[in-house]
Amino acid sequence: MFRFGLSGWKHHAAVIGGEKLSEYSVHFPIVESESSFYAVQPKRNYEKWVRETPPDFGFVIKAYQGMTGHLRGNNPFDNAAAMFDAFLGSLVPVIEADRLKMVLFQYPPWFECNRRNVDALRYTKEKMGELPVALEFRHQSWFLPGMRDKTLQFMEREGWIHSICDEPQAGSGSVPTVLQATHPDLTLVRFHGRNVSGWSGQGKEDESWRDVRYLYRYNTEELLEWKERLLELQKSTKEICVIFNNNSGKDAAPNAKELMRMLGVEYRGEAPGQINLFE
Repeated sequence: MFRFGLSGWKHHAAVIGGEKLSEYSVHFPIVESESSFYAVQPKRNYEKWVRETPPDFGFVIKAYQGMTGHLRGNNPFDNAAAMFDAFLGSLVPVIEADRLKMVLFQYPPWFECNRRNVDALRYTKEKMGELPVALEFRHQSWFLPGMRDKTLQFMEREGWIHSICDEPQAGSGSVPTVLQATHPDLTLVRFHGRNVSGWSGQGKEDESWRDVRYLYRYNTEELLEWKERLLELQKSTKEICVIFNNNSGKDAAPNAKELMRMLGVEYRGEAPGQINLFE
């Protein structure tokens, strides 16, 4: 089974016809929450999002940046345990509604393959308990020839869902596309685009590079290649969640729709007015 969605929903208002999640959910059955990365969300936000979407709509929740080593500046939590507890507590409305597809832990480019970071992954998995968790690396060392198989075996043994990436190949701060599932039930595939020059922002004196980092539109040939990859990947995992994150130029939604058509995936959610009609 394939489930397609986008990273966030407000980026794509011009394409899907509105900024509301309820309007987005007419077009796609899953979404990746970006706001959860920047701050632990209050429960009321998740309650609202669950209420605004159809019963079969799912959420890929991005882990809070303090839990993945991205946070710069003061940490609002006293310690790691308190941070994880707050994050887990915020997810209760999504979990109780059976809408959580997975929590995505995307680690930064400086999260290298070493003993300390392996221990950090074990701590994270322990804190997350039985919740489905996906793991995405941004440092090449995890998939170098001598470590690739060991990394995948570790993920499989520890119960991590593999977040497979299509991203620019820009040195150590990027990872290759590794087409291997590590969980029998779920696999995540994320499309970041292939904008090599905008990926790392090296040499840029300001933060403007972040605005074009995901500026890329996949062409038909590239998507056809991914059609074959996804069909092959489907043989080793029950469900594949496909997220398009190439949103700087509003290319994510059209690319997702095109790949859906190639795979014969059809989805039409409930119109916003119908979702709350009998509540």
